[in-house]
Amino acid sequence: MGSRFDNRGNRMVVTSILAEPNVILEKGESKVTLGFGRRKKAKKTDNAYVKVAGLAPRFIKEAKLKNGDDQTGVVLAAGSKVTVSIFAPGDLVKVTGITKGRGFAGGVKRWGFAGGPKTHGQSDRHRAIGSIGQATTPGRVFRGKKMPGHMGVSKLTVTNLEVVEVDEAKSSLLVKGSIPGARSGFLILEKTGKAKGYTPPPEEKKTDDEDATTEDTETKTDNTANRQESVMSEVAKE
Repeated sequence: MGSRFDNRGNRMVVTSILAEPNVILEKGESKVTLGFGRRKKAKKTDNAYVKVAGLAPRFIKEAKLKNGDDQTGVVLAAGSKVTVSIFAPGDLVKVTGITKGRGFAGGVKRWGFAGGPKTHGQSDRHRAIGSIGQATTPGRVFRGKKMPGHMGVSKLTVTNLEVVEVDEAKSSLLVKGSIPGARSGFLILEKTGKAKGYTPPPEEKKTDDEDATTEDTETKTDNTANRQESVMSEVAKE
């Protein structure tokens, strides 16, 4: 992560994403199969992909086609590559990734519970979740109750992230804001639209009084300049 400055001089937080080319493994009518990365040891099930891409991809993902080949401007054929050039500054993308693992977490950290009281004898219940039981009816704990447990390592999608900069030479792009997951994590980027451009504020119109003041100031400046010239001419004559 780093920072950049926008056109108005405001500092914004950006995240650098390495988006290496994706190889099109299969092309269907409404979807394509993309391959990313390289597997160290190919499996027998990867033989068909090796013939197309020349390597065994590490990640395989299907992507739907909404408007056909014209949506990305890339010829979608088996064996061709989709690069970071399909993005441009000002595009809005949504990023899907796997969040960082937090291990076993309590209710306060995992769900934001307030915890128990700190006085009246509650010396060891500060971060307890409290009672989870029901009355005689239904006499059980409902499924999905928020309780302590494993936190993180879950799928998360962040939407409406603006693309700030695209570097085709390094196959990287800068996205405004933060994204889910740790470093070297696997991400799925999808273009969703275009960010609204900045419209500068209208210029303030000068009133008649301000125009008159400006004219008076210019007249005084011209008179002062003429006086200085006359004085210099008199000194030169002497």
